[in-house]
Amino acid sequence: MTLYTTLGTPIGELLLTSDGAALTGLYMPDHAHGPEVGAGWVSDDGAALFAATAEQLREYFGGGRRLFDLPLAPAGTLFQLRVWAELRRIPYGATVTYGDLARRLGDPGASRAVGLANGRNPISIIVPCHRVVGAGGKLTGYAGGLERKRFLLELEGGCLPGLTLTI
Repeated sequence: MTLYTTLGTPIGELLLTSDGAALTGLYMPDHAHGPEVGAGWVSDDGAALFAATAEQLREYFGGGRRLFDLPLAPAGTLFQLRVWAELRRIPYGATVTYGDLARRLGDPGASRAVGLANGRNPISIIVPCHRVVGAGGKLTGYAGGLERKRFLLELEGGCLPGLTLTI
């Protein structure tokens, strides 16, 4: 069963999903490869996990949180899971290229595959796929849209006070 809620943020209303024990998704409006709320999904605005996620996102958008401490259960292939695990190692405020990630995974020729896996990341922001840029630092590709990617990178470059989230 998929539990879900929505969360109003400075980058639009996010769709949060859970399997009841862990966060399985965080999707932005018009998210490429994002799901539609399906038959059998259960709205659970009061779930403790969603409240904890909302609180940590409030802190992140307010400039006070650099790491997330939430149970995560992204669904993907073994390669995707490896890429997403490596994304979590990119420090707050830093960027790496797709080629950098491929080298970190031990396959320097896999930058295109890394890019595809990055684009399928189901837990945006918390698994920071926005920190991956093209060669030479070029702002490329983001399932949530390049303006949101730019916003998140700018946020991590300096706090944007006074932002609010609503659940």
